Amino acid sequence: MQSTSQPEHGPTFEGRSLPRPQEELVDQGLGFDVGTLLSRRRLLGVLGLGAATVGLAACGGGAGSSATATSSASASASPAAGEIPDETAGPYPGDGSNGPNVLEQSGIVRSDIRSSFGDASGTAEGVPMTLELTVSDLTNGGAPFAGVAVYVWHCTREGGYSLYSSGVEDQNFLRGVQIADADGKVSFTSVFPACYSGRWPHIHFEVYPDQASITDSTAAIATSQVALPEDVCTTVYAESGYAASVRNLAQVSLDSDNVFGDDGGATQLATVSGSVSSGYTVSLAVGIDTTTTPTGAAGGGGGRPPGGQPPSAPAG
Repeated sequence: MQSTSQPEHGPTFEGRSLPRPQEELVDQGLGFDVGTLLSRRRLLGVLGLGAATVGLAACGGGAGSSATATSSASASASPAAGEIPDETAGPYPGDGSNGPNVLEQSGIVRSDIRSSFGDASGTAEGVPMTLELTVSDLTNGGAPFAGVAVYVWHCTREGGYSLYSSGVEDQNFLRGVQIADADGKVSFTSVFPACYSGRWPHIHFEVYPDQASITDSTAAIATSQVALPEDVCTTVYAESGYAASVRNLAQVSLDSDNVFGDDGGATQLATVSGSVSSGYTVSLAVGIDTTTTPTGAAGGGGGRPPGGQPPSAPAG
């Protein structure tokens, strides 16, 4: 029987001699392929990568396939670009930290927040908007933060806040809570908010450990805001009902805003798709590190327009 061993200085791959030096790497035989797979499995085990990644790399015909598989695994492990900045809840949170607490009311857990609930019956008008937040647990390797409760609120197309602004103090629309699903996602049906004087267009949110925690604002594990892209705002504000927002948007920028100005909203600027006629989908990845101390609080300047008074809603 002819030996397949090679001279000491023959062709090698990963430190091992090729049994068929005249053939391509993929034609070295089953024994050589198994040895390569086991060698990679040991290496990836040291690096802490899973067996699924090993399988993907082994199925590739060359280095390019292996690199693609590794890159995909890396991308899926990092849904959020770091921890979402902690921001003030502003003066109109409705979470009990500054006046009324809508989170104590039955019916607050809902996905469609356009209409008021309970004893109130008003409905907010405006360009349709779906808000989608994907929450990840950075202390658990960026895993989906399933089960957390996310409270969202924002102003009307006229710039007023329910529960606070003149004309809508008796309403509680544009406020609601959703529980994150297995993928860490929550979704709200709403209307595109205005740009009121002194602030960049935004949406507020608080994240609580679970639904049972929402009645106590001090239990929030994150408080932040979503920034809306300028091009979409410009398009929406050309629509009926948003007239005041055109002037207000021209007088502020992300860099000058008292909330987003420190970094231009780098990790808070939403991705938006859709149109005025079909409605917009506003999406943001929200990374939360539960080992850091939350600093967001009501009553701060972030969210309050100049003068300190709530934006007024028009009569009627």
